[in-house]
Amino acid sequence: MKAKYLLLIIFIFFAFGSIEVFSQNLSLPKISLGVDETNNSPQEFSTTIQILLVLTVLTLAPSILVMMTCFTRFIVVFHFLRTALGTATQPPNQLLTSFALFLTIFIMQPVLNEANENGLQPYLNDEITQSVAIDNMMSPFRDFMLKHTREEDLGLFIKLTGGEQPNSIEDVSIWSIIPAYTISELKIAFQIGFLIFIPFLMLDMIIASTLMSLGMMLLPPQMISLPIKVLLFILVDGWYLIVDSLIKSIG
Repeated sequence: MKAKYLLLIIFIFFAFGSIEVFSQNLSLPKISLGVDETNNSPQEFSTTIQILLVLTVLTLAPSILVMMTCFTRFIVVFHFLRTALGTATQPPNQLLTSFALFLTIFIMQPVLNEANENGLQPYLNDEITQSVAIDNMMSPFRDFMLKHTREEDLGLFIKLTGGEQPNSIEDVSIWSIIPAYTISELKIAFQIGFLIFIPFLMLDMIIASTLMSLGMMLLPPQMISLPIKVLLFILVDGWYLIVDSLIKSIG
């Protein structure tokens, strides 16, 4: 039940395309701490408990966002790129994280729109129940994760559950799909990171060998290779190539 309320809050904040739409469709409840002795309505008491429950589990929202989207692939590749370039703090972590987040929203927009149209909006209009809304909102995310999850990784977590084997892919639990999808994304991100390292590693080796042949062994090769790598990255329009390759790898 906690997970359902958590996912509902996540979709509410990320499924809307603008603040105007958000303000037109949502009326946030007023929350106050205190005891009202004159009102003993069980329905209002239940609503208050649900709100407190949502606020409690909302701390898990970043983890859910990271593990159910392509954010993992973006952020890991960006850090591999920065390490390969040899720039310890440039671009800074805040910039890389923000860039990866906005790219994630850009890629996940069709999934968010489908979850909004089939689940959130009908629920806000009282056309479907909460359980149906949760299922409708989870369905596009589930399809997206299954599309990019390796069978070996999914089979691993199905086996680790220790329960009965599912008869079809529809019977697989979402709690098995999420970690399987995450390790699949990590594998792909590490493969891309390895390919990024190769040209920069060759350049480091060439510069180090050249300095040794000139007898300049006291000069750190990083001092020479860093500006050359940055210049090479600019000349080949590296950011364009990286982002273009990442987006195409997800499509």
